[in-house]
Amino acid sequence: MSSETALPATTRATTRATAWHWPALGVLTVLVLAAGTRALEKGVPEWFAGSGLAKTIEFPVYAIALGLLGNAVLTATGLRDRLAAGFRTEFFIKTGLVLLGASINLKVIVTAAGPAIVQGIVLISAVFLFTWWLGGRLGLDDRLRALLSAAVSICGVSAAIAAAGAVQARREQLAYSASLVIAFALPSIFVLPALASALGLSPEVAGAWIGGNIDTTAAVTAAGTLAGENALAVATIVKVTQNALIGVVVVALTAWFAFRVERRPGAERPGAGELWRRFPKFVLGFLAASVVTTWYLTTVGAAEGKAVVGVANDLRTWFLILAFVSIGLEFRVASLREAGWRPVAVFAAATVANVLLALGLATVLFSGFTVT
Repeated sequence: MSSETALPATTRATTRATAWHWPALGVLTVLVLAAGTRALEKGVPEWFAGSGLAKTIEFPVYAIALGLLGNAVLTATGLRDRLAAGFRTEFFIKTGLVLLGASINLKVIVTAAGPAIVQGIVLISAVFLFTWWLGGRLGLDDRLRALLSAAVSICGVSAAIAAAGAVQARREQLAYSASLVIAFALPSIFVLPALASALGLSPEVAGAWIGGNIDTTAAVTAAGTLAGENALAVATIVKVTQNALIGVVVVALTAWFAFRVERRPGAERPGAGELWRRFPKFVLGFLAASVVTTWYLTTVGAAEGKAVVGVANDLRTWFLILAFVSIGLEFRVASLREAGWRPVAVFAAATVANVLLALGLATVLFSGFTVT
């Protein structure tokens, strides 16, 4: 007889109620903070209509800030650990990434973004390998190296989440990586358009530069908007192309960690079953959503297709807000102390390398390119 069965019926009922009501309250906390994020996202630009900064701050900033605030309050009141089961970061971000696939029209990438494909492959490969090498030189944990490398070379937090599933990283490492992405992406929104103007770059080259090295899609959109309509169009194509390569990087990381990093001396070589077990299955959902979107947009009019994709994008935003709030709620200051200065140095150096290489590639590949 189990210990639970030995308890009186009323005690068992109370235990079961306790088992679910704390996680439920945790989910409710995330939902409330997400609603607050949405309110700030829409309200701040209206409240500070004369401020350019207010218009360019995107939802990840509000979401993480409110999550950290909630974290401090819940920690002070002793409720944080009880509610933690409701902070479903992994579920929220994976759902958001699957919905991200619905915004990627593979036909556009193949037919209208030849230079973007070349830039994406060269840039991701070079920056990822440089970040991985530098992280190794500075003695970073291999899982943290993978997260930082994916984040800075592909598309920020989304890529870090995908990499975290492949290498089985700790939540603290993911929260740390996400914080670095946001910290570096925000200044880029203003700095890169200003530098593009000072350097006299064409809108197309400026857009390719912005899309190639700013680490979040939201920040790319904001910076592209500041640089002009044509720059925004090219920046979007470049960033979407890089987003589409998430799956390739995840497959490579899964194999690398299974065969090299975590394989013990003398152990048998991992088979296909082990690779499948480790592979983050949501990436297949991401690819499937891209394929379905590509097919669907060929069967309907432009206006109808845009409306449907808009609904998917709005759902994606909601799930990413929930994920960013949860990251803030789960964040522990101890992880910052443990990591120290080295991850910041690696991310900063990789960002500089990304900016310079992306500028060179954009100049070579997009000079003379026109948006049609």
